[in-house]
Amino acid sequence: MIPLKTLGLRCSIFSLTAFASETNLLVLRPLHSSLQTHLLYRHITSTISAKPHKSTVNYLINSCGLSPEGAIIVSKRFQLLTQKRADSVLGFLRNHGFSQTQNSKVVRSFPQVLAMDPQKTLLPKLEYFSSLGVSREDLAKTVASNPVLLGLSLEKRLIPTCNFLRSCLLSEKNVVSLFKRGSRVFMEGHSKNVVPNIATLRESGASQSRISTLLTYFTRVMMLKNEKFVLVVCEAKKMGFKVDTTAFICALSVLSGKNSKSIMNRSRQVYMRWGWSEDDVSSAFMKMPPCMIVSEKKIMQVMDFLVNKMGWSSHMIAKHPVIWSYSLEKRIIPRFSVVKVLLLKGLINENFNLSTVLAPAEEWFLEKFVTKYLKQIPQLSSVYQGNVDVQDA
Repeated sequence: MIPLKTLGLRCSIFSLTAFASETNLLVLRPLHSSLQTHLLYRHITSTISAKPHKSTVNYLINSCGLSPEGAIIVSKRFQLLTQKRADSVLGFLRNHGFSQTQNSKVVRSFPQVLAMDPQKTLLPKLEYFSSLGVSREDLAKTVASNPVLLGLSLEKRLIPTCNFLRSCLLSEKNVVSLFKRGSRVFMEGHSKNVVPNIATLRESGASQSRISTLLTYFTRVMMLKNEKFVLVVCEAKKMGFKVDTTAFICALSVLSGKNSKSIMNRSRQVYMRWGWSEDDVSSAFMKMPPCMIVSEKKIMQVMDFLVNKMGWSSHMIAKHPVIWSYSLEKRIIPRFSVVKVLLLKGLINENFNLSTVLAPAEEWFLEKFVTKYLKQIPQLSSVYQGNVDVQDA
């Protein structure tokens, strides 16, 4: 029998099965399909065998599309027990819309799938995902990106999690959206952190609609350990954010981020180099918390364009921090270039609102600021497209 290195895991987690054959393979099989087991199994760093088994490596290369290097790495934590079962799994996935590339991704991250029963284990899960409204294409894409989903218990994890999300007033569309993003709430479950965090929000006065928004769009925040979550909520409240507002939700996301304090301090210093006062920084943060985690590069580029090229005051920009949520190349430069031309021609009032220029959809903006003035300025479309400079229009 091939000797095992120390795994550092409780013996009860795995059963060791010797495969008596010409190859004398030894396989680690999970006793159950809980997430804990699969994650531990997946992240074993100890080598199962002194040398990767040749037949496993060949199969991973020839049938699964892994590179030789990738196949060797996978074979050190998984050895093929029977090719027949593995072939049936790959065929099953192909029949359900998985491409060769997606099959390779699944096997590379979660090789245990090759030992699963397609009809008894995999099919019920794919059928359940489809019943949620996940399209065939999205299902293959999501599972390929998060193949450990196939190792989760349908009855003990997936169905209860979906039912819980529905109980939080999440629509079917939002539940599907969470699933497609490979949300941690499916991977780790909701009982440990999400439930107590929801209780914390309710005690603080958050409405169910705000809680639903947090779950849908800021799932990472809701998955924080309750001790950390409580501290973040308290910090946001001390700063003056009203609990039942969008700004409060955004503040939780910002304050709970990795190295948030140092990042916020860096942004504060950059803004102040452009003339913002402490009050400007504080006001901008209260209106739009994410403005404090914008990269220094973006702050410098946007300020350079709006202050140096457009000629606007940095204090005026501080009053509209929503600017930092938009792309410089795709929205800020095209739209404000058009606005600058209209101002130079005296066709619009100087007291326009920066936010109302950026926020509307493109169709609305084009109708109100471009098409409307084409007779007076034929080159306005070219300015918007970046083909003509403001000075040349």
